[in-house]
Amino acid sequence: MAVFTEVGFDEADALVQRLGLGPLRELRGIEGGIENTNYFATTASGEFVLTLFERLGAEQLPYYLCLMKHLAARGLPVPEPVADPAVAPPDGHALSIPANAPCELLHTVAGKPAAIVQRLQGKSELAPTAPHCAELGRLLARMHIAARDFPRIQPNLRGLHWWNDTAPVVLPYLEAPQAGLLRSELAYQNHIAESSAYAALPRGPVHADLFRDNAMYDTHASADAPRLTGVFDFYFAGTDTWLFDIAVCLNDWAIDLQSGRHDAARADALLAAYASVRPLTGAERALLPAMLRAAALRFWISRLWDFHLPREASMLKPHDPRHFERVLRERAHAGFELPTGAQPLAA
Repeated sequence: MAVFTEVGFDEADALVQRLGLGPLRELRGIEGGIENTNYFATTASGEFVLTLFERLGAEQLPYYLCLMKHLAARGLPVPEPVADPAVAPPDGHALSIPANAPCELLHTVAGKPAAIVQRLQGKSELAPTAPHCAELGRLLARMHIAARDFPRIQPNLRGLHWWNDTAPVVLPYLEAPQAGLLRSELAYQNHIAESSAYAALPRGPVHADLFRDNAMYDTHASADAPRLTGVFDFYFAGTDTWLFDIAVCLNDWAIDLQSGRHDAARADALLAAYASVRPLTGAERALLPAMLRAAALRFWISRLWDFHLPREASMLKPHDPRHFERVLRERAHAGFELPTGAQPLAA
């Protein structure tokens, strides 16, 4: 959410007024994150987030925006994209819509593809407890179920194919022990991906980046009974295994940030709450340790890439890649047991 592209007030005002939201009262750049340009936009009709996409192209973005709209329409607390009333939605089944068809949810600002979505209320909980994790687990399962009939298909663009392509780019920057870990773990994940157990994993649209700073909680709720008000930043979403999505969450919500070590109480709360909505299958139970390693590898590689090959931007703060190196080492050398409430639905 660093600011790579400066947006003028007048241009932003023209957009929000065209969308029926204006006039614009305030435009403020958002600090944090490293992928897109984000602004808070306050208009006469409320609070919104304006996003300019710096890496993704117009052919990929309808998947994310339509997924958000799909989930919002099913009552999930996600920010709903604002449509341009001058652009008619394409006719026909979403799977048959050409990639270059006009998308009423996608706009252009400063020459970049852009979207404007509702701003969620609340604040992120950066030191989550077991009750926060339980709330997140239940919502994650609801999202997976609600997205089962989402008709668009787009691979996880930061999945195994991207890991294999990007690892050679970052390897020259690593010391020998790090390079050895990266090569061995990548080989392990390629082996897992070829297995029959992996092929049996349930899959569908996943968030794929649901860290604790991408969820909001009611600021008025008690610490013992937190209320999740929404999740956002779906711009790494894709069609992947639901288990990978669970693993991404566990590797952030149920990890000690200083050491990278597993926090059993928070992990058990998240998994048990998830399974109370959608019980895990036998294949998921068997491969969770491997997917925890996969999720750690994915974010280690991406942080290495962002750290060693940064882009210029105001307010840019690349994440320290050593954190997910520590998480990966912990996951690779420690066992993992599912809590009783997350036992499989079927073998």
